[in-house]
Amino acid sequence: MNPLRRLLGSSALLALLLAVSPQAFAADRTLVFGVAPGPYGDLIKQAIQPGLEKRGYKVEIREFSDYVQPNIALANGALDANLFQHRPYLEKFSADKGLKLSPLITVPTAGLGLYSHKLKSIDALKKGDVVTLANDPTNLARALRFLARLDLLTFRKDIDPATASEKDIEGNPKGLVFKPLEAAQLPRTLDSAAASVVNGNFAIAAGLQLSSALRLEELDENLKNLIAVRTEDLSKPFVKDIREVVESDAFLAVVNDPKRVFHAFQRPEWVRSRLATRLAAKP
Repeated sequence: MNPLRRLLGSSALLALLLAVSPQAFAADRTLVFGVAPGPYGDLIKQAIQPGLEKRGYKVEIREFSDYVQPNIALANGALDANLFQHRPYLEKFSADKGLKLSPLITVPTAGLGLYSHKLKSIDALKKGDVVTLANDPTNLARALRFLARLDLLTFRKDIDPATASEKDIEGNPKGLVFKPLEAAQLPRTLDSAAASVVNGNFAIAAGLQLSSALRLEELDENLKNLIAVRTEDLSKPFVKDIREVVESDAFLAVVNDPKRVFHAFQRPEWVRSRLATRLAAKP
């Protein structure tokens, strides 16, 4: 065949494909992130989306009202990634539901806080006071461990604190009433309960200042939030691009900006290491 005719034929075929389904080509460059209410949608918009857009992606963010649907939507392909959970929650949820989801990279995280509209300190808690906390198993155990570190309860010696529930409480020196509820509803209980252990994202979504907490949790590394993807996608280019954008200097500049809410978040080890290296390199 004449090379010119072959070239024209290829061009005509490409034009036909574009004419038939232009969305099919655009869709490959659209990344949909799922988040729960709170600051992580803003973290994506401010620190991740710009870098991905420079790489030619269109970024969409879908907010869910609970901790269940973002993983379901990720597993069924409605999302490309999500950002709302820590590793223990991801692993337990995936095992319980038979989902093949994997962690990609951790990000700066707002931890649990013990908040109150009625009390100025934990010393003011008294017998019969209600303390609300998340009812999903992972965050319930986490909240109870947090309260144990504050000397507000003790566990039976033969239990695993990582899977503890209110039934595993042995000591309750102040005679408090612990009431597990849906995590998203906890800020609303502050008008009636004496105090509430609220996840950082829901606290911020409700307008609570992290600095207003009676006490803040010191996060273990595995309790810092992460970006999750489908396990089958781990080697795909878009996942590599997400990781590289999160590891970029531009991302670090946003999360280290004192004018932004993320500056008060607890940083994962890789971020602390990068910032320390940068500081050491300064003359």
